Amino acid sequence: MGAQRGLSGHKIGQHMKISLIIPAYNEEGNIPLLIKESFREIPEELLGELIVIDDCSTDKTAEYIEGLIAEYPRLRCLKHQTNAGQSACMRTGILAARFEIIATLDGDGQNDPADIPNLVAMLGKPGSDGVALVGGVRTKRKDTGSKRWASKAANWIRDSVLRDDCPDTGCGTKVYWREAYLRLPFFTSIHRYLPALFQTYGYKCEYVPVNDRLRISGVSKYNNLNRALIGLYDLVGVSWLRKRTISPQVIEMSVKKPARRKSRKPTAKK
Repeated sequence: MGAQRGLSGHKIGQHMKISLIIPAYNEEGNIPLLIKESFREIPEELLGELIVIDDCSTDKTAEYIEGLIAEYPRLRCLKHQTNAGQSACMRTGILAARFEIIATLDGDGQNDPADIPNLVAMLGKPGSDGVALVGGVRTKRKDTGSKRWASKAANWIRDSVLRDDCPDTGCGTKVYWREAYLRLPFFTSIHRYLPALFQTYGYKCEYVPVNDRLRISGVSKYNNLNRALIGLYDLVGVSWLRKRTISPQVIEMSVKKPARRKSRKPTAKK
């Protein structure tokens, strides 16, 4: 992958590697294929490491991941000893990450790893005034009609309250600065509100269309009812947080050096 430019004009991509974070809970039928596909589709010079967080699965998810580590030296597996949820998985992986850029995919295989390089190309250099988060937008969703309807309704309600202009905050395909994420307050379900929180803390966000695929194996860990109830509860909290957060721009002052006086040339006496 050649050097790309973020929207701010700062170069990114050249010598810049990412930590790809994938949470997984009872995904034995999806995670091995997703791991292999990620290493195949994301250029080696871009993918610094792939961290899968097993959220205390009760199937063979962790066993299958461990079986691939010898084949893929950049693969890491972190295992929760209790089931903690997707947001906790993301934080565990990001805290352990070795690189400045974080990329994320859901563990069910519905996100396409081939989209990651395109998102990274739009990202600004960490610490610059460029884009700090690029989120995917699933323009052609493969979920059931009820899930698509529920997602559209949730996005409309969330945007009406938070005004974050994010068309698909639930899409797992994202890339962002690790440092910016670690500045955010952590809470369960934070992964659904990252664009709004990045904006709250003064960071720029952009969104691009990404591929969406059918789940090959297993079942979703959410249903429309529990997602809606939890979402409303979290929405109140995030709205309060946005209103109560102040993130001023800061500049560091330096000691001004006194201006040097120009020496006058001596004038000849008359």
